[in-house]
Amino acid sequence: MSAAESRGRVWFSAIRVRTLPAAVAPVLVGSALAARDHAFQPMVAGLCLGFALLIQIGTNFANDYFDFRKGADGPTRLGPRRVVAAGLVAPAVMRRAMLGVFAAAFLLGLGLLPWGGPPLLAIGVASVVCGLAYTGGPWPLGYHGLGDLFVFLFFGLVAVVTTHAVQAGAVSPDAFLVAVPVGLLAANILVVNNYRDVDGDTRAGKRTLVVRFGRGFARAQFAGSLLIALLVPVWLYARDHSLPLLLPCLLVPMGGSHFRRLQPVAAAPELIALLGDTGKLLAAYAVLLAAGLCWG
Repeated sequence: MSAAESRGRVWFSAIRVRTLPAAVAPVLVGSALAARDHAFQPMVAGLCLGFALLIQIGTNFANDYFDFRKGADGPTRLGPRRVVAAGLVAPAVMRRAMLGVFAAAFLLGLGLLPWGGPPLLAIGVASVVCGLAYTGGPWPLGYHGLGDLFVFLFFGLVAVVTTHAVQAGAVSPDAFLVAVPVGLLAANILVVNNYRDVDGDTRAGKRTLVVRFGRGFARAQFAGSLLIALLVPVWLYARDHSLPLLLPCLLVPMGGSHFRRLQPVAAAPELIALLGDTGKLLAAYAVLLAAGLCWG
């Protein structure tokens, strides 16, 4: 394997592809809702998708850099390797990459201003700042149990509602409704990640919700988020009487399987696999919900 190929694999690992459904799902659902309202604009949706992906990747780079600086990615870590902690990327290089990706996200987001106006500038700045503050800064959100809330807000409510609004030209109550399950399922990816890392996070002083309240709370949060996500299509069907809106309910067996795998005795390899599968469930849910919105 050439040095260029090796570097490419290292950076591909740093991107953390398993987390990217959290960026794609809200744009897909918001755009599907816009299509239902006869307002879908491919160029605008593409800009939203690019912005969301860059924010996700920038946040992942920031986590790699700041967790290394704070000692959260030590040699006893159970999850996939972090490239800075493994010595594969120098901290200064990761810092430049992180800032470069966030700058690219902000510049791409400026392209949405003709459709969304000044409020989008505030959303763009807040997204970058919170992406940095998730594990960086004097009061990192992820170290104080606010990571789940950050994911729910920015990869759920903000992303879905904004994606729909810039295409439709107005904020819709339905956008908030369909954003809730997307945000909750995105946060479940973080629940699994923090469930696996609870011992290392405890030693590093990273006070995630799992560290604060225990694995039992994490399992209840995971199950509650699944339940709410699967009830939203039922609510939409009861209101609109359109069978395609029930498509996400096909995922009930998968969701039940995921909950059963989130056990106190689950080994690290199983939790790593579950992390990827939780992202797949979010992606499948977004596709099915988007299909139901378009056909309903």
